[in-house]
Amino acid sequence: MRVIHEMKFVARLASGVDEWSCPTCGRRVTLRRLPDPELTVLDPGDESAVHVGVIEPDARAAAAAAAAAEKYGLGPIQEIPRPPSPPAPDADDRRWLAEIGIDWDGDAAA
Repeated sequence: MRVIHEMKFVARLASGVDEWSCPTCGRRVTLRRLPDPELTVLDPGDESAVHVGVIEPDARAAAAAAAAAEKYGLGPIQEIPRPPSPPAPDADDRRWLAEIGIDWDGDAAA
């Protein structure tokens, strides 16, 4: 069963596109509506998740999204916390990285 994340409408931008964001994984997109639809991914977030969203989330819209998810075998919407970022390398790791030509701080990356 695939994980479903619910996208939240953020704002309509001056260019006419809508910005959407997933509070679970950080995915951010802009969506231009018909007649010239276009989707631009600003931050991919969890690309293995199925993302759904509605403009006006009310009980009826939430029920419709859940019914569509069930119809296509996607299961219920699950809020799964984003995993923590890995810790930065310590002094020994940084020394080893420097030995193999990697500058972790980005000043002179190999």
